Amino acid sequence: MKGYYYTSEAFKPERAIVVGLQLGLQSGEEAQSSLEELEALANTAGASVVARHFQHRAAPDPTFFVGKGKVAEIARDVEERQADLIIFDDDLSPAQARNVERECEIRVLDRSGLILDIFAKAARTREARLQVECAQLEYLLPRLTRQWLHLGRQAGTGGGSSGAPIGLRGPGETQLETDRRLISARIAHLKRELEHIDRIRSTQRARRDRVYRCALVGYTNAGKSTLMHALTGANVLIDDRLFATLDSTTRAFNLAPNKPVVLTDTVGFIRKLPHGLVASFRSTLAEAREADLVLHVVDVSGPAAHEHIAAVDEVLSELDIHPSNALLVMNKSDACVDPDRAARLAAGRPHVSVSALTGEGLDRLREAIAANIEADMVLVEVRLPQSEGKLISEIHSRGEVLARTYEPDAVILHARVRRSDAEFLARHSV
Repeated sequence: MKGYYYTSEAFKPERAIVVGLQLGLQSGEEAQSSLEELEALANTAGASVVARHFQHRAAPDPTFFVGKGKVAEIARDVEERQADLIIFDDDLSPAQARNVERECEIRVLDRSGLILDIFAKAARTREARLQVECAQLEYLLPRLTRQWLHLGRQAGTGGGSSGAPIGLRGPGETQLETDRRLISARIAHLKRELEHIDRIRSTQRARRDRVYRCALVGYTNAGKSTLMHALTGANVLIDDRLFATLDSTTRAFNLAPNKPVVLTDTVGFIRKLPHGLVASFRSTLAEAREADLVLHVVDVSGPAAHEHIAAVDEVLSELDIHPSNALLVMNKSDACVDPDRAARLAAGRPHVSVSALTGEGLDRLREAIAANIEADMVLVEVRLPQSEGKLISEIHSRGEVLARTYEPDAVILHARVRRSDAEFLARHSV
């Protein structure tokens, strides 16, 4: 009927087939876990997984990534299950994706493309949208040949008496070259915008430099936002799905009257995270790089916790953060039936077991943060003009004043303060 539409078809989820490859000495358990995670990613993106294919090879096939026989098997499954797309658990070269598409006559996506799509869907703030667009365009650039084959004709051949269509005569350039040039220019523009945002962020961080800063990092869905809410009472999005949080959130709380702490929640990490995303989100992740203490949140109840720790450690290393300097926060301890698992996973590294959901262990976490602050405290003697009343009051609120002596025009303070505060006070001492 005119004016009426059946919306069920418009919102029908795409039917996806997921494909995983176990390479070389990689364990089957790890490869299967990664493929299960790909299914979860596909569901997050709005797809319905109708079949999965798995193969063990010494090395990827240069033509199809998986073997030719496996591609034929996937093609039969595509037809039988009326699938809309195939998603590979690893990154494909443009040629491999094109070859599989040709054999299966269906759209092909790899893990990086899927993660980028989820990030684009989840981006809310202007900064997150810029970061995701930049990463998407850098991902697209080497794949333009496959995306724009129908536009790849040379603008100096065919049509018209001079051999070129009207408006395209002369030297010209291919549509592909035009697109590459435009995308490269857009990437450069986005990077300038992100650099501008980073400068603003740096200024904001400089204002907080003399407050103890903690950053929450961890695998996606490890419970960072729940922990943020438990510690600070912050009204942050808490959702049981991958990449619910893309934008960093910063809140303050007090461990004690003279121990204020600024806590920042950051974007979750994942195995095989696209390099372009790490680069694009570098300004957001700078909160972790410049924090006094990194809290590495782990879902201790998850079967792949060991792999998740390794994946986060790898990204921390990319950010020039030594993983051993982070405090492991073994979250969801209420759901873990093995009481010794946290210690085994930590493998000698500092760790605290908590449940952000029930509040169990949060006092131990606060004590661990306080101990790190305490280890950062030093004794100072500083002579300040009496006119610096605001600074003197700040020393009282941020440190521990042990003794105070008055002179006609100055105040001498003996105090315990943080190292960064000691350096600041040394510059103001007279």
